[in-house]
Amino acid sequence: MKTLQRTLTIIKPDAVRRNAIGDIIEQFEKNGFCILAMKMLQISKHQAEQFYAVHAGRPFFTSLTDFMSSGAIVVLALERENAIADLRKLMGATNPANAEEGTIRKKWATNIEHNAIHGSDAEETARFELSFFFAGYELAK
Repeated sequence: MKTLQRTLTIIKPDAVRRNAIGDIIEQFEKNGFCILAMKMLQISKHQAEQFYAVHAGRPFFTSLTDFMSSGAIVVLALERENAIADLRKLMGATNPANAEEGTIRKKWATNIEHNAIHGSDAEETARFELSFFFAGYELAK
């Protein structure tokens, strides 16, 4: 029996500004991800700090939370077998200079900080991140 896994992804403000939303969503669908929920919103600096609290105290925390609250984002709940690892492979390396051809970051990211997309890195993280943006009833099945 195949076990489906859920993950959260965020199309970041830089990719939204560059009109990459449709292309990125197309990549999710072409790669077998089922979209359970999706919404566009703008988060406050405080909300960004709460979401990225795990990085508090790191040198990039302030610039990351400033960036993530600088414009609209699109958050998506995705599902498929091996969703977390497969999404991270599709996203590409955090630094787009090191990302493989065909990845989202290779195509849409401009630098290590403005890197177009976020994806959960583990099941525990995914559970927290999904619940941060979506109530259970918002996830379609």
